[in-house]
Amino acid sequence: MKPALSLLDRRPYPILAACKIHEVKAAAEAAFNYFSKNGLTVSEFSILQPAEPFLNMAGEDLRRRIFMTTSDNGDSLCLRPEFTIPVCLKHIASGHTTPQHYAYGGEVFRQSCDANSSFYQAGIEEFGAANETEADARSLRYATTMLRHIAPTRDITILIGDHAIFAAMLAALKLPDGWQKKMRRCFGNNKQLRTLLSELSRPMQSPSLPHTVSKLITHGHVQALAEFIEEQMLNTGICPSAGRTPQDIAARLIEKQAIADLHLDSVVLAALEDFLSINVSLDKAEQTLNYFAARHDLALEDVITLFATRIKDIDNRGLDLTELRYNAAFGRPLDYYTGFVYEIRNSGHKLQVLAGGGRYDRLLTMLGASIPIPAVGFSIWLDQL
Repeated sequence: MKPALSLLDRRPYPILAACKIHEVKAAAEAAFNYFSKNGLTVSEFSILQPAEPFLNMAGEDLRRRIFMTTSDNGDSLCLRPEFTIPVCLKHIASGHTTPQHYAYGGEVFRQSCDANSSFYQAGIEEFGAANETEADARSLRYATTMLRHIAPTRDITILIGDHAIFAAMLAALKLPDGWQKKMRRCFGNNKQLRTLLSELSRPMQSPSLPHTVSKLITHGHVQALAEFIEEQMLNTGICPSAGRTPQDIAARLIEKQAIADLHLDSVVLAALEDFLSINVSLDKAEQTLNYFAARHDLALEDVITLFATRIKDIDNRGLDLTELRYNAAFGRPLDYYTGFVYEIRNSGHKLQVLAGGGRYDRLLTMLGASIPIPAVGFSIWLDQL
């Protein structure tokens, strides 16, 4: 195993104060000591990474903070903003079989409002575990024991969420697919989600269209509308077969009008608000979710059963369920998460995230893996310790 300090000694630190450098190095030393004690080999990853995977899959919050550059041959590159995607790319390129663990530590780069633009992370990713809930519990156990190994006196709070339960709840409410997609993208960002719910709870304003067009759209006359559009295209010198056909345009206009006429009714909005208000200790989470599903007559048995199995596995790993918090509105702001997520926070500073992770089963396939590979992992922010 490569010494921990070598990963932190490769460049000068003009921004960090001397005491901060010492603290980060001490945290890195403890992290790599933890890896060694648990039989985990440390993998290394280039600081320069292909930019496209991060731009496509990392989420808006991270995308706007990436440092971009270009290679000599014009390829878009970026300074490594996180480790999960590089770990996935390495696994795919290596052709390793699964199950497989990857441990890592080093610097990540993100644009920041303060002076610091580089930070230090260490973490563990696990690919290909046959038992999903056991792997989730193992990841959470690794994160908590590793953090306590690095900072044994730190008072922490552990927050649990689940993207899959939120997605299943939206589907059970039979919301339009476009709305579900928008809400899933906002999940974890309470301000954005609340704004979206406010917008969807009132009818959208239809675009101003000529009376003849509006009448055809309102009555759903696709063929008559297509013929009208084709006539107008010919009159203005536009070839009807050059791009989207008049039939496609007509169908899309009618679809847009149908969406504009929809809005969240009071029953659906009440269910959404009820779900997002759930915030209980993990030992009470299953019962609370079952009560919620029964109150609103929602078929959520499958995701709740999976969630309950995970709770048992977490309990079997020796974590105190009464000290873990399940917040139904909690998600992590990275687009690739698919299910179980968690954060470990500084109890004295609720917004200070010390570690975060979760499940991202679709990511490796999206990055080019030939078969689906289940995955879960976490990163610890060494600077915060």
